Amino acid sequence: MAFYQIWIRSFKDGNGDGIGDLYGVYEKLEYIRSLGVDGIWFSPIYPSPNADFGYDISDYRDIHPDYGDLAQFRKVLARAHELGLKVIMDLVVNHTSDEHPWFQESRKGRDNPYSDYYIWRDTPNNWDSLFEGKAWEYDETRGQYYLHLFAKKQPDLNMDNPKVREEVKGILRFWLDMGVDGFREDVINFISKKEGLPDGLPFLPAINGMPYYKDGPHIHEYMAEFRKVCKEYDCFQLGEGPLTTVQSALKYLTGPERSLDMMFSFDHMMADCFYTEYIHRPFSLPKLKKAFTKWQNALNGKAWNALYLENHDHPRVISRYGSERFWRESGTMLAASYLFQQGTPFIYQGQEIGMTNIRLKSIEQYVDVSTHTNFHRYHLKDSLEKRMERIHHSSRDSSRTPMQWDHTEHAGFSEAEPWFYVNPNYERVNVEEEEKDPWSILNFYRSCLALRKKSKTLLWGSYREFFPGDRQIYMYERAYGKTRYLIVCSFADKPVRVRMPKEYVDRKGKLVLCNYPRGEREELYRAIKRPDGEQGWFLPYEARVYRVSVTT
Repeated sequence: MAFYQIWIRSFKDGNGDGIGDLYGVYEKLEYIRSLGVDGIWFSPIYPSPNADFGYDISDYRDIHPDYGDLAQFRKVLARAHELGLKVIMDLVVNHTSDEHPWFQESRKGRDNPYSDYYIWRDTPNNWDSLFEGKAWEYDETRGQYYLHLFAKKQPDLNMDNPKVREEVKGILRFWLDMGVDGFREDVINFISKKEGLPDGLPFLPAINGMPYYKDGPHIHEYMAEFRKVCKEYDCFQLGEGPLTTVQSALKYLTGPERSLDMMFSFDHMMADCFYTEYIHRPFSLPKLKKAFTKWQNALNGKAWNALYLENHDHPRVISRYGSERFWRESGTMLAASYLFQQGTPFIYQGQEIGMTNIRLKSIEQYVDVSTHTNFHRYHLKDSLEKRMERIHHSSRDSSRTPMQWDHTEHAGFSEAEPWFYVNPNYERVNVEEEEKDPWSILNFYRSCLALRKKSKTLLWGSYREFFPGDRQIYMYERAYGKTRYLIVCSFADKPVRVRMPKEYVDRKGKLVLCNYPRGEREELYRAIKRPDGEQGWFLPYEARVYRVSVTT
């Protein structure tokens, strides 16, 4: 299996209003299927005031009018199923919008049926919000503070209230009855808070309260209730576990408390520091490899990995872990670095064509709530240029620019002025151009997914990393029966010599995939006065996949 993530507002405008929608998705379903994926994950498409662009939900049982309606969603769902594509929805139940009817009722007083649907206090603790200031906001109508771990317009639900859990079960059944195939469950490890809500650690900015709401005291009890509903439908559950550890994740994925089929981890997103708005470190390949290998080894034979490099919450990976100078080379290499690991790959819209970060001139041009908070909260003593450079590197808006379909005006995303800025590189980086080039990033993704699907070794084989301390090369093996695959990825921006593991020295193998055309490789090797492959030389950001049969 492999999934394609759609952040709908920027995917494809089908009705000409400048906003991506379900009409545009319907138009592009064949394209999605052509990638070789088996399913779609929709980021939230429910009604929302868009304080956090869909993750602040005001109605869990409808479609945002910007995107269409339930009839159009059913049409998309039916066509996706005809094409053999599963469809999973985003389940966001740690919080709602403050415009949700539950919150509007809850804020009216302390004695109505919705009074305890949210977390209220007379006196706030010292927790910080992850998105917007302190984690408590005073409500004049109710005369109390409500908890919001994210934006002010995202009040946290009180999952300790059994009525709230029943509401969640009703939401699950609504979409499962319609025919969806499962859910990606947003920040699901935050839904149970420690009794008493004690003060957090003052020296941990933004995450000071996390020890008291991550993997909380009743999390597995509540998750078991939701799992029971999902088992009735035999559906798929994928959790997002911010800053979860391997040991914590395994409690969700294995044993009697198992409540998820897979979990997104964040460790490999810290190779340059996940919280790049606060602390920006140069990219570290050993740190990335350590994270990859830790999760591969820990889950092997026990659970299943969810593999990703991009999503709606992270800047574009070529701009972070690759090179915009070596755009095609690093984009394809990064694909090989993760697509052949053990697990289910997820590809975020635009990742498959190598979309990169946008660099807007002014903070006022950005729309993401966390981007604005971080700009106005951290590093205020730095120059404006330095602060903006940090935003260019870290803003979530870079992953939310309109999808680049062709070189026409607005990148073929819409005939109208798009809701957000199109990256200026769209004339070079777009689907139409890359469809023509057999060596494009787009076609390399297709090749990788096709190779995975036809190989039991790449699907089910064991994982082993070689040379973990190497600061330029990521090399790993997949082994199953008598077949081995060796995946070698150079993260260097210059030619580098690569040593082979002793198990592979003098062993014959077949090069089954490379991200450089053969003629170009030979020409470049001559330019650096090295015959093709002599003594293991790799070109900048070169990736190779070898297949080796073991006879003894």
